[in-house]
Amino acid sequence: MKRFLYGIDFGTTNSALAIYDEDSKEIHSTIIIPSLIYFYHQLNDKNYVVGEEAIAAYLNDGMKGRFIKSIKQILSRSSFTETRIHNKRYNASDLVAIILKELKSRADELIGQDCRKAVIGRPVFFDDDNIQKDTLAQNRLNKAAEIAGFTEVRFQFEPIGAAFAYEKKLTKKENVLVADLGGGTTDFTYLVLDPEKVGSLDRKNDMMATGGIYVGGDSLDSAFMWEKGTPYFGKHTTYEATPGKVLTVPNSLFANICSWEQMNFFNGQRIKKDIEEYYYFSGNNPKFKNLITLIENNLGYSVFQAIEKTKITLSTANSSAFSYHKMDIRIEEEIPSSDYEQIIKKDIDRISAYLNEFMLQHNISVKNIDSLFLTGGTSMVVSIQQLFKTKFPHLTLNSGDNFKSVAKGLAYSGYLFEEK
Repeated sequence: MKRFLYGIDFGTTNSALAIYDEDSKEIHSTIIIPSLIYFYHQLNDKNYVVGEEAIAAYLNDGMKGRFIKSIKQILSRSSFTETRIHNKRYNASDLVAIILKELKSRADELIGQDCRKAVIGRPVFFDDDNIQKDTLAQNRLNKAAEIAGFTEVRFQFEPIGAAFAYEKKLTKKENVLVADLGGGTTDFTYLVLDPEKVGSLDRKNDMMATGGIYVGGDSLDSAFMWEKGTPYFGKHTTYEATPGKVLTVPNSLFANICSWEQMNFFNGQRIKKDIEEYYYFSGNNPKFKNLITLIENNLGYSVFQAIEKTKITLSTANSSAFSYHKMDIRIEEEIPSSDYEQIIKKDIDRISAYLNEFMLQHNISVKNIDSLFLTGGTSMVVSIQQLFKTKFPHLTLNSGDNFKSVAKGLAYSGYLFEEK
């Protein structure tokens, strides 16, 4: 029987699994699915569906069930203990395990056997440099792998996985700075890559520095939602609970719809009551009615899909329409790239500042970097590309498959099973 190893990149937006044939030392195939779960509004033979099917089921079900996105973001959240769906409790590990099980099932079907060996990727920091939260996230991810049916598991930093995928393309030894810009985090690794060391069991001395910051594609989408989305859902709306005393609805209310993690569980009775009262005292302001429609009809994912579409278009165009038309909600606004760059500037500056700190802390000189390798969907954002071109004008920006390279590199990390 052939021996296989799975490299699993459990991502905020998408998750990928690379099947590695340990005998031929080649990638057999790679699977990628959106990191989405949809729990049906009414129970049937299946409680939920995963990946691409989740989107279709969500729409076919009239968007009435529970749609869960960006599950990776809750791994480090001690405030999240569980959510109840159809009277069943799901903790963070349970939700992550659903994604891992789906990937494992699809891969097992391809190879015709039950593979229980995996190298699973993890960000350098799940939530900035917080050891307590990082440990919580690691333990939850480990438990999820166990629930999914994996008995032999090792963990590898995601940017190192990306580096090993890039190493296969090199013709000579290089000092490489790898930036993995995903949905939830931006991670950096500075290491020595050598095509002659591919598959080597001892790579410890090649890893010169790792670091990361809790800023990613979701951060950019949240910033966009705050600046361009929330005004359509009642931000800046005034209300008059007491005659003659005009107040503005607190901004804190709208922060909840700028984070998918918070919107996902933004369905408490007290919050709903507050929203209804604001709507009434605002004189039934139609924009505030949009907020009620958004929450009651679970439209959050579709709004963020529209934002994502705008972001992707702006990676290659000078402007893009932010367009959303569902139920009574009507959004149609042209967004120039200059406006978008200003919206996300704070997050780009945070990444830039962290990179400066990372290089200073580890004594990394620009002249000692032979090449750059960027991976992850967020690496395609124009401001990100410009950031690296400005900091490293003498280097070419190399990239691979932004959605599969990490999983492939993780699959090349079988040496972790040999370490004692």
